[in-house]
Amino acid sequence: MNTFNQFGQPVGKALNDWQPRPHPSRVELDGHYCRLEPLRVEHAEALFSAYQQAEDTRSWTWLLREPDTTVSEFTKWVESVCHLSDPIHFAVIDNQTDSPVGSLALMRIDPKNGVVEVGHVHFSPLLSRTPMSTEAQYLLMRYVFETLGYRRYEWKCNSLNEPSRRAALRLGFQYEGRFRQALVIKGHNRDTDWFSIIDSEWQTLEYAFQNWLAPDNFTADGKQIRSLESWREVIN
Repeated sequence: MNTFNQFGQPVGKALNDWQPRPHPSRVELDGHYCRLEPLRVEHAEALFSAYQQAEDTRSWTWLLREPDTTVSEFTKWVESVCHLSDPIHFAVIDNQTDSPVGSLALMRIDPKNGVVEVGHVHFSPLLSRTPMSTEAQYLLMRYVFETLGYRRYEWKCNSLNEPSRRAALRLGFQYEGRFRQALVIKGHNRDTDWFSIIDSEWQTLEYAFQNWLAPDNFTADGKQIRSLESWREVIN
């Protein structure tokens, strides 16, 4: 509910108890199917091998970088980013194989306002379209909202990247709009679509994630019984 100043102007909801939130740390986040570890050089060789499982390089189309062609090139990139405080890159580790199968990051970190973005999402074929991929996103969201107490969690993507747009909506992000001609990437224009989750939505989303990720929501051959979206509808 808006509050008003002495001139009768609406100035937004009062946040009298708000304090800047902690900066995210290089923590390990444990789940049932996977865990997130701060990206390290030790992950590079196995992670490069996981990305090489793809039939082509289409998963690189929407990334800011061109594909690495050798493990040495990829290792140099890992070395260049693994100690940054923003973005903070995480490797997704398959709990069954104990091997990295993808990565994602927290970026554009704004502790003063409690806002952070998930980005640099690059999942190998060993991770995409598996329960692990959803759990990896859930683990990072839970860390942001429950441990750090942030107010807003953002997802941004190229407006032409339809798989990313669908993924954001499936995970419970709300579409907010399109920033036209926001960037020049690899010599092409990029319009950027913005999505977000805010803290008041987290309880509903967490309920859906926990129920979707439960082992009894999957058949013996690993197919979901109920969709993630349907679990959100239960309490909406």
